[in-house]
Amino acid sequence: MHRFEPGRGEMTQAGGMTGLAFDYPWMTYMAEFGANLRRARLAAGLTQEDVAVSARISLFTYQKLEKGESNPGTPANPRLQTLLALSAVLGVSIEDLVPHLDRPRDS
Repeated sequence: MHRFEPGRGEMTQAGGMTGLAFDYPWMTYMAEFGANLRRARLAAGLTQEDVAVSARISLFTYQKLEKGESNPGTPANPRLQTLLALSAVLGVSIEDLVPHLDRPRDS
């Protein structure tokens, strides 16, 4: 675990993050999250609607999460409660859904 250092890991105006382990685009990170979510759903043999209903979120919200977006061109930013519900419904850990931060990303 890393300690907070002023000037590191701060949000930029474009919504990206800078500093330790956050030197790649947020859209890329959330696209990976969406791919992980989809992979876990398919492995569980569930439909998008099955997951959404069981996680108590709208189908539209779930579909946007699988795309990694909240609005076109805007990365998703799910609440912790949603992440916990999705991991429980899919029978995976949050770590299986959230991409690893130590791997370099393409811009």
